[in-house]
Amino acid sequence: MEAGVRLSAGVSKWDIRTKIWDYMEANNLADFPRPVHHRIPNFKGSHQACHAVRELDVFNRTREVKVDPDKPLEGVRLVALQARKTLLVPTPRLRTGLFNKIVPPPGATKEILRICATSQGVKDYSVPIGLDAKVQVDLVVVGSVAVSEKGWRIGKGEGFADMEYAMMVSMGAITEDTPIVTIVHDCQVVDIAEELLDDHDLTVDYILTPTRTIKTGCKRPKPRGIIWHKISYEVLERIPILKNLRYREKQAGKDVTLKDEHPDFPNARKPADSDENAKTGNTKLQTESTSAQIGHRHVGNDSLSTKSETHGALTTVYVGNIPPGTRVSELKSALREFHASPLRLSWQGAQGRAFLDYTDKMTAESVVSSLKGLNLRGQTLRVEMAKNQRNKGQVEIN
Repeated sequence: MEAGVRLSAGVSKWDIRTKIWDYMEANNLADFPRPVHHRIPNFKGSHQACHAVRELDVFNRTREVKVDPDKPLEGVRLVALQARKTLLVPTPRLRTGLFNKIVPPPGATKEILRICATSQGVKDYSVPIGLDAKVQVDLVVVGSVAVSEKGWRIGKGEGFADMEYAMMVSMGAITEDTPIVTIVHDCQVVDIAEELLDDHDLTVDYILTPTRTIKTGCKRPKPRGIIWHKISYEVLERIPILKNLRYREKQAGKDVTLKDEHPDFPNARKPADSDENAKTGNTKLQTESTSAQIGHRHVGNDSLSTKSETHGALTTVYVGNIPPGTRVSELKSALREFHASPLRLSWQGAQGRAFLDYTDKMTAESVVSSLKGLNLRGQTLRVEMAKNQRNKGQVEIN
């Protein structure tokens, strides 16, 4: 532990973060991007610390490695690519999914591999990995703001590393024996009181610094999946893939009661409450109406004003690969779970498809993001913006 980072008794997680950030800036240990406050801090010597991962047996044995997108972990991503490992990088803030698989072009030079390891490279040389992909991660590398030699870890306070780990557990991508590595500056290794840790906090097995390799021997159990009663509706809305996992676990019979739905929570919401209704001010669902039209039918959803029904161009989302025998009620139920009920649903079950009409393009694009990987009857649906957009959401079918 660096002598300059002094922690008094009774400090909070936020106190520890602030002291680390302040110390790194004051002693010019921080590196781009600066200031490091509210970040997983990059530091001088990060590439040296990252390259030490090559000395770990757990790295040499691994085939698939998941490395967070933080700047100080760029060196690990490069080492993984150079060693021809399968490299998975979480999407920033989990906005569009869980993983991106980095796919360097054939015959990539050392310079191209360096680019692939950067944030820009993740955008330019990656393909998204869905929930149905058969992913088996052998090693996880996370960033930290502070970590103790016992393996206790503190992130930047937004919980994404903890959430990513829990989601990987839920989708069967890792086991409790999957090793966790973090890479930090020596000054970030401090004493952390175990009582500061919660049951969703991720611990680490190895700490790499510019001068040391620490095997923590941590025995504290890691998260065993998503702890739904600690997840709020707000978090669920920010992370579309989380909605998908919740829907799957609910179908599997697991308790997915959210924090806001818990009876002890002030003004607890009912599980069936729809955020869509909260946004629009609508509290009633329109009675399902069906009209046969050229082999398909339109199914009404949330109540709308006459103005919304009769004016303006709607935006349509295409849903394909619907399994034979699926009922429209099954799709509607899934859409309600994801707070994605459309203004109108045009059902063509015999053709394995449906079209969803929304008020504007932004809403439709958000729905496409939320429904990525949606699974009905064991089959992943194809969800995308409809190619032929017409007024009032009418889609031309050839």
